[in-house]
Amino acid sequence: MALSLGEGGGSRLRRQLESGGFAAGEYVKQLSQQSDGDRDLQEHRQRIQALSEETAQSLKRNVYQNYRQFIETAREISYLESEMYQLSHILTEQKGIMEAVTQALLLQADRDDPALGARRAAAADPFLPLSAKEAAASEEGRQRTLTTLLEKVEGCRDLLPESPGKYLVYNGDLVEYDADHMAQIQRVHAFLMNDCLLVATALPNRRGAYRYDALYPLDGLAVVNVKDNPPMKDMFKLLMFPESRIFQAENAKIKKEWLEVLEETKRNRALSEKRRLEQEALPRSAPTPPESTNPFEEEEEEEEEPSAEEEVVDLSLEWIQELPEDLDVCIAQRDFEGAVDLLDKLNEYLGDKPVSQPVKELRAKVDERVRQLTDVLVFELSPDRSLRGGPRATRRAVSQLIRLGQSTKACELFLKNRAAAVQTAIRQLRIEGATLLYIHKLCHVFFTSLLETAREFETDFAGNNGCYSAFVVWARSSMRMFVDAFSKQVFDSKESLSTAAECVKVAKEHCKQLSEIGLDLTFIIHALLVKDIKGALQSYKDIIIEATKHRNSEEMWRRMNLMTPEALGKLREEMRSCGKTQGLYFIGKIDGGSLCRYLYVCIGW
Repeated sequence: MALSLGEGGGSRLRRQLESGGFAAGEYVKQLSQQSDGDRDLQEHRQRIQALSEETAQSLKRNVYQNYRQFIETAREISYLESEMYQLSHILTEQKGIMEAVTQALLLQADRDDPALGARRAAAADPFLPLSAKEAAASEEGRQRTLTTLLEKVEGCRDLLPESPGKYLVYNGDLVEYDADHMAQIQRVHAFLMNDCLLVATALPNRRGAYRYDALYPLDGLAVVNVKDNPPMKDMFKLLMFPESRIFQAENAKIKKEWLEVLEETKRNRALSEKRRLEQEALPRSAPTPPESTNPFEEEEEEEEEPSAEEEVVDLSLEWIQELPEDLDVCIAQRDFEGAVDLLDKLNEYLGDKPVSQPVKELRAKVDERVRQLTDVLVFELSPDRSLRGGPRATRRAVSQLIRLGQSTKACELFLKNRAAAVQTAIRQLRIEGATLLYIHKLCHVFFTSLLETAREFETDFAGNNGCYSAFVVWARSSMRMFVDAFSKQVFDSKESLSTAAECVKVAKEHCKQLSEIGLDLTFIIHALLVKDIKGALQSYKDIIIEATKHRNSEEMWRRMNLMTPEALGKLREEMRSCGKTQGLYFIGKIDGGSLCRYLYVCIGW
């Protein structure tokens, strides 16, 4: 039996393994019965292993070929999800507009025919107070129903204070699912009231009893329909920044009822709030004073009337009423620019208006959304997020923080983000090959990142001159981090003096690139490197002295007597012709009128 995979044998084995009715147990049993021995099984094992490796290589090639398509598909899916959220919000707005138009037409018809309007209101609202007695009975009945239901929920008495206008609208059982993995979490019971939504979990050992889980005001609640994707169906999502929860109804009919009643209750809540603000905005009628014959008092009264009109702030506009909910939707959809645009529009509208109690209440709601938006933008700039994309990836969050008047925080977070990015880039450099090659890579990565950060900083904080000092301090600390990595590789590893000098030269040349943006850090890199450079020079000085002493101790000297000055001159000419002009030492000695010349020549000079 051949060891290699032949053209026919390999294809037959592949077809056999890929067949739909392949059974591994039967195949092994048949193979063990037909084999001639251990060697035959080993050869068959090698063929299967070779086929497995071939299949793995084929899968790798397919993944590499379709990698870009995978990335583009994921990006398109993300865009499509965002567009679906926006479309759902637009459809909700359109539905609200149509119902508001219908209601306006009905109100106009009621004004034309009051009797018809009264009959329609009585038929549409069973709780409409036709008399004081009936109104008290209706209010008492709704309160009794709400109290009876809430007595079954543990832990909600202190969190849900009783108020005369609070009543139960709808309630029912739901199943909560995990938003990321779509796994069932728990069964809950939801109580929808006219101003809030209460979620309670079922107690395991007590039928019809629940425990308090969460309470969400309707002003900050957004409802999104979730498209059916079997087996996940009949679901809807509740958006309450910064969290979202997915619930599943018992069937499609109940899901539709939940969506409709939630939207209707939110709309009624907004209309009642609008009417309340309109009533508070109207100037209160002062009691009629007794008639006076003093003409000066009449002039004073006439002067006081315009001041009452000046205090009126119209908060009944539709975009103001829907502003908190629109901000929640923008934050949930990561439409930071749209959220800041809405805030700028509100600030411009209320800029010259007097601060009344309705304005304070609106400001309190908006300020809560501003804090939520700020937290999201801060998270976008945190180093825990992905550092890919370079400095431009932070521009969106930084610009919106600056528009919110938090330029100092934006500057601090931007510089922390870039410091983490630079540190990560340096840490990911591989120390391989010669030291000079690594220093070239290190300088390129660091100074390129520093240059890009400086340009992006100049773009983002062009109108905030006070932030430039923070950038200079950050650049100095970043340079210290670079010098630590540089010294560790060049000076701590005891490289040769020529290599260290070349590395320092490369670092200085890269540092001069920062002069393109008016930033000169040459003196900083000199100050940080001078200690290591002095230490390297002193170390090599000691090494040279020790080597010289050791060499001199081992050298052998031989005494020669040339006898005559002519022989000495001839030797000097020979040495000079060889270029050794400094290698001769002479000792002259006059002894008994005779001149003796002694020449000490270093052997091996």
